[in-house]
Amino acid sequence: MEENKEKVEDTASEKDEVKQDDVVVEEKEVEINDDEIEVEKEDELQSLNEHIAKLESEIAGLKNDYARAYADTENMRRRLQNEYEMLKKYRIQDFALDILPVIDNCERALAQETSDEKYRKGVEMIYNQLINALKKEGVEEIDCLNKTFDANFEQAIMMEKVDGVESGIVVQVLQKGYKLKDRILRAAMVKVSE
Repeated sequence: MEENKEKVEDTASEKDEVKQDDVVVEEKEVEINDDEIEVEKEDELQSLNEHIAKLESEIAGLKNDYARAYADTENMRRRLQNEYEMLKKYRIQDFALDILPVIDNCERALAQETSDEKYRKGVEMIYNQLINALKKEGVEEIDCLNKTFDANFEQAIMMEKVDGVESGIVVQVLQKGYKLKDRILRAAMVKVSE
């Protein structure tokens, strides 16, 4: 019986030792697992930080793209607005250029002597209506007679020495010039003193 007791005690002490070894082994596994978890967490944290940096970079790029697109849109809007205003301001230009020869012909007709005053009065009324309609749209005659020659508004066709007139003065208008607001429709053709 004593032998059985000793065997049981030996077996019990061996089990205790084995249990203690198991506990130690388990503690080591837990320590390893904690280190692995920390390494995994650090890796995951680093991965998340890299992902955040990448997303922030993408956001910055998208904000830049948005700002560029917005600026392009604003520039396009301003350009279209300016074009619209220019078209509105000078919409009559082509029509006025087509009408100027008609006005020239009316002036030539009025300059001719005629015995039919009613006919002359009719041409004069048409001429005045055309001039008034063009004035309403901003078309004006360039006044240059007896003024210093200005190549921006006039085209010198001839030069002539005139007594009592200094050089560079317009002495005769051969064809009237016209401007539309601040734009030249047709330069005046003039004779300038030498």
